Amino acid sequence: MPLIKSNASDNSAVTATFRLKGGLFPLTLLEISRFDPADFAQQLADKAASAPAFFKQTPVVLSFDDFIGDVSALPLADILALCRDQGLLPVALRSGVEGLAEQAQALNLAIMPATRVKPAPEPQIEAETENSEAPEAKQSEPEAPASAQLELSPSNHVEINRNPSKIITTPIRSGQQVYAPGGDLIIMAAVSAGAEVLADGNIHVYGALRGRALAGVKGDLSARIFCQSLEAELVSIAGTFKVDEDLRSEHWKSAVQIGRDEQSLCITPLV
Repeated sequence: MPLIKSNASDNSAVTATFRLKGGLFPLTLLEISRFDPADFAQQLADKAASAPAFFKQTPVVLSFDDFIGDVSALPLADILALCRDQGLLPVALRSGVEGLAEQAQALNLAIMPATRVKPAPEPQIEAETENSEAPEAKQSEPEAPASAQLELSPSNHVEINRNPSKIITTPIRSGQQVYAPGGDLIIMAAVSAGAEVLADGNIHVYGALRGRALAGVKGDLSARIFCQSLEAELVSIAGTFKVDEDLRSEHWKSAVQIGRDEQSLCITPLV
């Protein structure tokens, strides 16, 4: 009887069909503070009309951290439908409310943890007032107030300063993504449309900035973007962003610096 050759050894070394890798993909956060179906739909439509390019197949994370009212009673399915009507693609939910999380799971949304709440500076100020018996005691305190110290994240002092700046001497082509972890990103050439540059610190572009630039991606509010010609599709600092429809003003195709002022971006000439 002829011997039958087994194929077990051949099947034991099957080439892997996939691999898991970590990636850095910045997502837009849609923070909803109140929900009235008519008002929400109208305001979303108005925003989409002012920035149509941004509302094309854009993945967003829904956040209800600052919602006023009963979050668990929200019709999450209706909110998703209104977002999709305008071209947004909700992919995840950020909220610690159990009832809303159950809705999200039923609608196949990923669940992201709620924002960690910062300690309020007022109790510290009151404690200092109670413990100080004379005005001279306050003069010995550090120059920076307690509230300012709370707003400075560890990345501002340790992580961002620890890593050297990342310097790129070649143009950033469409479809490329370049990230500078823990420091500044310096590009000695142009950034093409469709490219994306990110940094935990500042971004310097010694050429035309035509793609997407996101500085302070880990929350550094003091980060800035510098470029020789502003032609960007999107600029963002610590999550606050503007798209090209908002940027086409007096500073378009000019050398500028972009910083964050309160809850908006401030664009000034680069001198």
